[in-house]
Amino acid sequence: MITGLQVAMVAGGLIGLGLSLLVARMLPVEPDLADVLERVSSNRTRTTTTAPVARTGKERLGLWGIRVLPPGLWVRTPVRELALLRISVAQFYGEKLTFAGLGLAIPPTLTLLFNSLGLGIPLQMPAFASISLGVVMFFVPNYNALEEAKKARYEFAWVLSAYLDLVALERNMGAGVRQAMESATELEGSWVFTRLSEELARSRWSGLPPWDALHTLATELGLPELDDFADIMRLSGEEGAGVYATLRARSAAMRAAMLNDEIARANAVGERMTIPGSLLGVIFMALLVAPALLRMLTPT
Repeated sequence: MITGLQVAMVAGGLIGLGLSLLVARMLPVEPDLADVLERVSSNRTRTTTTAPVARTGKERLGLWGIRVLPPGLWVRTPVRELALLRISVAQFYGEKLTFAGLGLAIPPTLTLLFNSLGLGIPLQMPAFASISLGVVMFFVPNYNALEEAKKARYEFAWVLSAYLDLVALERNMGAGVRQAMESATELEGSWVFTRLSEELARSRWSGLPPWDALHTLATELGLPELDDFADIMRLSGEEGAGVYATLRARSAAMRAAMLNDEIARANAVGERMTIPGSLLGVIFMALLVAPALLRMLTPT
């Protein structure tokens, strides 16, 4: 049987959701300048994100949110990170709405559980907690996308260093610039080679030079290492410069830099691991000294 308290709690949650949506609609909308310029540009060669066909529940929910909710509600969309992870904007928005819905539903559910056990929780607490937790969880997908993109960029840099060596070997054996770049991507086992192969194939069919296509990809995904590689290959393709030594040196420099980062990260982790041991030592010494101090301070 539904009690009046349960009805009041559900009503409080709905009121909080309505207030949050009302406040979101009142927020001023600031268009993304880069997105506007990309839409009106007449020399676009490719698009980073296209309107996907909804195949999952999150994508359908995200498309509904794009149609119904105000653009200012999303605050900031990590377009580069989503393009790197190959996550559609609709799926990302659907995940944000799903997390927000969970945040709104968890406090009332816990309040019902606690009140059924005899704990009297005021109705104001679940309403405030629902709004707060919903807002916090609404931004959890942003954090996840940034972290996953950071890992993907690091992996891309590692694989790209090996790709530079392969291209250098292909060029040293007399292959042309495009042939060397395409042949080096035939090695399977990494999504990086697949991504580069797709981009080079797209440039072939569109008639663009391969280094221009890689320049565009590096700008869209935020990959400075790929941009440097495209500059090297442009010099080789347009001016006929020898790139074997340059590519090998660049590859070695990339691996050395990443190795130094790994060493610095390992040292930081090692320093943090000494903290628990030091705390245990302090606690052990306190246990040894405490009885003597108590005997000295206690009057006989």
